[in-house]
Order: sequence, then structure tokens, then C-alpha cells
Amino acid sequence: MGEVTPIRFSEAVSASLEDGVLVVTIDNPPVNAASADMRSGLLAAIRHAGTEDAISAVVITGAGKTFVGGADIKEFGQPATEPILPEVVEAIEKSSKPVVAAINGAALGGGLEIALACHHRIAGDRAILGLPEVKLGIVPGAGGTQRLPRLVGIAKAVELIAAGRSVAVSEALSLGIIDQVVAGNPAAGAVAAARDLASQPLRRTGELALPVEDPQVIDEAVDKALSRARRGAAPAEAVQLIRRAGERSLAEGLAEERATFLRLRDSDQAKALRHVFFAERAAAKVPGLEGVEPRTVRTIGVIGSGLMGSGIAVSALNAGYRVIVVEQDAEAAEKGFDRIAGLLDRAIKSGRIDAAGRAERLLRLSIGSVQDLSTADLVIEAVFDDLDVKTELFEKLDKIVRPDTVLATNTSYLDPDAIAAATSRPERLCGLHFFSPAHVMRLVEVVRCGKTAPEVLATGIAVARRLGKLPVVCGVCEGFIGNRIFSAYRREAEFLVEDGAWPQEIDAAMEDYGFAMGPFAVFDLAGLEIAWARRKRQAATRNPSERYIEIADRLCEMGRFGQKTGSGWYAYPDGKRTVDPEATAVIEACRKAKGIAPRRVSSDEIVSRLLAVMAAEGDALLAEGIAERASDVDLVMINGYGFPAHKGGPMYVAKEGLHP
Repeated sequence: MGEVTPIRFSEAVSASLEDGVLVVTIDNPPVNAASADMRSGLLAAIRHAGTEDAISAVVITGAGKTFVGGADIKEFGQPATEPILPEVVEAIEKSSKPVVAAINGAALGGGLEIALACHHRIAGDRAILGLPEVKLGIVPGAGGTQRLPRLVGIAKAVELIAAGRSVAVSEALSLGIIDQVVAGNPAAGAVAAARDLASQPLRRTGELALPVEDPQVIDEAVDKALSRARRGAAPAEAVQLIRRAGERSLAEGLAEERATFLRLRDSDQAKALRHVFFAERAAAKVPGLEGVEPRTVRTIGVIGSGLMGSGIAVSALNAGYRVIVVEQDAEAAEKGFDRIAGLLDRAIKSGRIDAAGRAERLLRLSIGSVQDLSTADLVIEAVFDDLDVKTELFEKLDKIVRPDTVLATNTSYLDPDAIAAATSRPERLCGLHFFSPAHVMRLVEVVRCGKTAPEVLATGIAVARRLGKLPVVCGVCEGFIGNRIFSAYRREAEFLVEDGAWPQEIDAAMEDYGFAMGPFAVFDLAGLEIAWARRKRQAATRNPSERYIEIADRLCEMGRFGQKTGSGWYAYPDGKRTVDPEATAVIEACRKAKGIAPRRVSSDEIVSRLLAVMAAEGDALLAEGIAERASDVDLVMINGYGFPAHKGGPMYVAKEGLHP
């Protein structure tokens, strides 16, 4: 190794010359964002390398655990500052000397666009790559929609970019996004590769021909992406840019991409999605936890291996935890293991893990009895939502687990304070309310009970984050944030039916607004009997002067519990949702019994009333101190209940005075 000469190109960019290879390091904490200073420094480094005979190649890497984490959030909503990222990316790709990306960590958004412009890409084994711009209501603006399809094909580029999905290195390697994976820091390997490339023709991504693909595969990917977009403008625009990548020159594609990026950047959807982005950052700041360290968690116990428990177990296995699953008997345990293994099999089919990853996860899984939880650092119960069942379970757990073990209940509606009271150490219990399917859904409501210790709450939050979830802290009330608002949403939807709207009209209006499913389709999917049981529990304390809708009760009395029984608000012949004359007759009879003359209800009224009741319930949660901030309510409704993210959430809609 020759002499290492330090060079600084800007505050965020420095370099050293190692035997003819200029190793450029981006150091812009905390995520090496592509700020104006970083962009100018990187461009200066590339230009410097092009003019110096002593430099034969360039390596670009990041300091710390990130390559480049995307745009600088301080520049969001601000006029662009020169040099813009497309100029930097173009200089990298057109460099006469090889430029190798040493992707040491996350390469997201503009970070991946920088890497795509390099002539060779080497990643560390913990790197993650993605173009998540659609989640901010924009499209990649520095070549992502034009260069990625030249490496992975149009169909896969549509899948990744339109969903904003990130990939780990194993998938990135198999797709051809990166050329090599190394353990640990990839910089040394990148220097060696750069020297080798100095004598070879450069492989410029933008000059590659698109891979030949079956048009039907492309059409299927496009249809799937557009169906998931649910009126989101950015995914649809990204799809069109990617599809046209093979129809025009790179320069034409880049120009159209940039124009689309600039147009979307100032749109209402982008503003709403920026609100969501900052809401997630705000949710991470929990009052009372300043300086509080979470407890160490290596082993997680999961009690119950039904749909919820198995999903939680898979999430914990994916996060690297040792997992002990407890069931009531051998037969249930065997079914639970099969369910977990089946979820891992599906992950293999989707390319998210490989066979070795599946085997390694199963080595960290054990199926045991409650007594085996004595070694657990955290125990999450996911059993039937019955207070007697849960309190009896926690009384037993209290005598088995260590004094420092954190206990968590996954209850949806029950009072976790009552559950905590069944233990001798209520301060070590919190709520971890997952959403089904737990291995997919991102939201976890972390419930701060009346006596929850700060480090216990911090532990619940830390574990949720390691699981790849979005933790939102809330206080104790029936249904917490999400289910309480959903109950109000359900009630208002049923009021609309009694007033004259039909379930299919309400569903169509909400789906047109951007929900994946309307309320009545959701009710049938979840099962009507759960809410029915809750209404029966509340019957004795219900205010007789309050409006009450009997329609759902009548449907349940007929055994119409939703999809699982073949009928609910709708009928499901051959599994297909259809309007059912029998349900219509029940609705008409209930209206008639109350002397209600049904009226036509417009789509705008449907949407306005349902949005208003969500916001009103959110205001009540804020007033009661259950929710910390309005944006927390928005996050819960977006990530747990399908509220369209590009609308910003019910509280954002109400604050901004937006209308259907």
C-alpha cells in the first residue's frame, strides 16, 4: 500500500489516494444525506479524479453504517440548490475512469441512484438498497426509473420503484443491482476491483440494453403496481417512466423523469406524504423516555401460535431473536410450527429469504411449554381476547419468568391495566398491539399502562423497531387509538346505511377516495361476530338515548358473520363479493321498523361524514391524553387501517381543510 494522502472536497466529502485509487468518503451524519454540500463535494471529487494522471480509478463509500440515505430532509419543499443530483450522477457515469460503489450500508433514493451510475457495485452483507421516493409522493429524480430497469428489467423495476420497496443484499445480488457482496466493510474489495477495472472497458448502466422480457410479465407487474397505488399519483407516474425506458434514449428518459419529479414535488399528495414522513420522526420522540435505555432482549417468548402469534414469531425470527413459542397442547404446537414454517416458505418463494435463511431461523425457534419461558427476556401473549383467559395466563407467567422479564399483551380491546394488576410487578407490563398479519403489517401500538416503567416502555419500542415495525405509543382506553377510531368509523358507516346509503355505495366511495377496501368489505373480512360480542358486552351500560343500529345484530343472529360463513353484509358465492338481496331485505326491514324514509346519500357526503367522525374521535383521544400528537393518530390510521397515505391521515385532512 502506498502513501495515503488526505484530500477534502467539502465538509461532507473527503478522500484519500491509495495506490492510484481515489477513495471518496461521504461523511454527513446521521444518514449521509445528499445535501448541497455533499453533492458539491462529490462532484468536485469526480472532476478532480478526471484531471489527475496519478488517479486511475475512484471508489465511493460512506462513513458509518450508511452509504447515502437519500435526500436531505432540510431541503424538502425548498428550491433546488446547485449542483443538483442528476448533474452529479451524470458526471459519475460519464467518468473516463472507473468508479466503484462500496455500499457499506443503506443506499436509498438518491444514494442508490449514485450507486447505479457507478461502473461496478460492491456491497457489504448488511447493506439495504431501494428507491422509496413514491412514499414521499415523488418519483426518483436522478435516473432511478431509467437505470434500474436496465439492470433488473422493467417488470422488477416496476415492482420495486412503484412500491418503494427496499431489498437486502442477497436479493439485490440475484437481481443484478449489485455485482458482489463481501462480509463487513466493502471498501477494500472495491479498491481492488477498481484497479482491475482500470484496464477494462467501462460498463455504464445508462448505455445497457434493457433485458428481454415477456410482455405479459410486464403487464402483470404494471397491473399489480397500479392496483396497489390506490389513486396515488407517484406510483402511476413511476410506472409510465419505467415502461418508456426502453422506448427512448437515456437522455430523453432522464429529461422526462426530472420534469415529472419537479411537477410532483409541489403536489398536494407530496405535501401530505411529507407530513407522514415527519410524523414518523415525531413519533420516535416519546415524552418521559429521554435518556432511558431499553432492557437487553435476546429471547422472545410468544404465547399462542394462531394467525397472530405465528406472525409475531416470524417477525421476531426475521429480526434475529431466539423465539420460544408456547401452545396449550402438542397438537396445537405442531400446527403452530407448521404455520410458522409455512410463512417462511412463502418468504422463500417471494425471494425475501433463501433456504439457508429459513433453516437458520428455524434453528432459533423452539416450541415449548409455559415453563420454558423462564429464559425469555420478553414474553408476548397472543391468545384469545378474553380477560379471564389473559389474567389467568399472566398470573401463571408471573411465577415463572425472571423478575426483569418484560411482559406484553397483544389485546385489542381489553384493559391492559386489569391484566397488569394480576401480576406482582405491574410495572413490567406494557401493551404490544400488533396488526394482522403481524409479519406483514408495519404498525405496533405500544401501550403505556398506568404503572409501566419507563425502561419497559423503551424496551417495547426498541423491540418493535428491530422487528421492522412502526411503534406508536398510546395510553389505555378501550381499543387504544386505532380500534377506538375504527369503532366510530363503523358506527357512522352503519348510520349512513340506516339513512339510505347502501353498503356497496359506501364501500365504492371510500375505495374511490383511496382506501384499499371500503368499511363493509373490511367488516366481512374481519368477521362480524367480534364486534357483535363487544356490543352485547356493552348493552347493559349503553345510553338508551343514543342512536343504535340493529342491522349488524340482525345479520349476526342469522349466522351471517362475513366471508368465513359465506355471507355478512355481502354474499360470497365462489368467494366473490356480491350484493345480497337477503342483506338488503334486513336493511330495509330495520329502516321500516324505525320509520326511516331512506334518502339518497352522495359519495361526497359519505366520505365527508366518515372522515369527520375519524377526526372527531382523534380529537377526543388527544384531549384525553391517549394519543400524544395528532400526527400519531394519522400514522395509526394509515399503517393499521388502510387510510391512504397520500391523503395524509384524517387529522391532517381536517387540519388542512381538505375535502373529498
